[in-house]
Amino acid sequence: MRNDEKIAVIGLGYVGLPVAVALAEAFEDVVGFDVSERRVAALQAGSDWTHEIDDERLAASGLRISGDAENLRGCSFYIVTVPTPIDDALQPDLSPVESACRQLGEVISPGCAIVFESTVYPGVTEDVCGPLIEQVSGLKRGVDFWLGYSPERINPGDKEHRLETITKIIAAEDEKTLARLRTVYGSIVQAGLHEAPSIKVAEAAKVLENTQRDLNIALMNELALILDRMNVRTRDVLDAAGTKWNFLKFSPGLVGGHCIGVDPYYLTHASEKMGYHPEVILAGRRVNNGMGAFIASKALTLVDKAPATVRIGVLGLTFKEDVPDLRNSKVPDIITALHGAGATVFVHDPMADAAEAKHEYGLDLSNPGEWHDIDVLVFAVPHGSLKEKAQELIAELRPALVMDVRSFLAPSSVPVGISYWSL
Repeated sequence: MRNDEKIAVIGLGYVGLPVAVALAEAFEDVVGFDVSERRVAALQAGSDWTHEIDDERLAASGLRISGDAENLRGCSFYIVTVPTPIDDALQPDLSPVESACRQLGEVISPGCAIVFESTVYPGVTEDVCGPLIEQVSGLKRGVDFWLGYSPERINPGDKEHRLETITKIIAAEDEKTLARLRTVYGSIVQAGLHEAPSIKVAEAAKVLENTQRDLNIALMNELALILDRMNVRTRDVLDAAGTKWNFLKFSPGLVGGHCIGVDPYYLTHASEKMGYHPEVILAGRRVNNGMGAFIASKALTLVDKAPATVRIGVLGLTFKEDVPDLRNSKVPDIITALHGAGATVFVHDPMADAAEAKHEYGLDLSNPGEWHDIDVLVFAVPHGSLKEKAQELIAELRPALVMDVRSFLAPSSVPVGISYWSL
């Protein structure tokens, strides 16, 4: 076992930065690399806009941050945490991982271990990444460099379930490399390590975790669609059913972000390549992908006005509460459907970057204080600050209808004369 690893973390987003900082606190030589000049500049200035690492900890960690791949030379242990999105055809987009492999192929030296944390379908690490690194580097896997896999489990915005407090899965192509992973990750993960018997098992475990969650939310969303037709509040049903000891406490909602709404497509892609067409997984995806349009349709149905005359205020645009990330948010699905019907829509999010909202979705953020004659107020993403101001906003705007997507409001708290609906 070696404890003198020189470590590089490639990709400094929600996953990579906490890993890099934790390792920098435990090892003497750790470099964090990212291809985004804006991201590197912000981190070098001492600020993490994802709010996963506070400024004081970042400054004290000793992490070297760089956007120059030359600074990856001489490292012995590489961790790849780049995104794995899907394309417009809902197929895995491995280009960020492949790009990272090419960069590593240019700089690695014999004796190094390369560990992937990016979510992929089983086989990508060994069948895609390994050969590509060999091709670029001229080195041979299993002789000059070795592969490992350790899926990320960080939950953005969650201050309780953190890198250090979540059991870490590790896997490698041989026992010697697994021992290196055991030493590196064991130094920062207090919750312990689970050693998977193969890299493919570890890859499959990750896509299973998020696919299971996606399907459970899809079941709750379908339940909400059914109960809505029965004029029964889903939250009341879940509160009642949740009193049973083995009831799984999932709730309906918009399923966006980089994991739950994406990873099932990695699993179904791999499945279809093997000749099996998944039914349950893709059915869950269809249900979850349709929730934005359903909420928009419900808003227009419940307001007794021509759609083109309806004015709607949407509160929250990011993919998840108390997280500033706008990528892969499903709130724009609601807005797009409303715009398509001719409604006027105003959007406010205290955590979102206005320039990014404009760039990603063509949306202009505004302040509720500037809104007037609002017919519908949609609490789409209940950030803590919006929850605190909910009653004040309702009282000031006096909409005809309040839509509570995440069911955080008590119906009785809505003033008389204002209709209330929740998913």
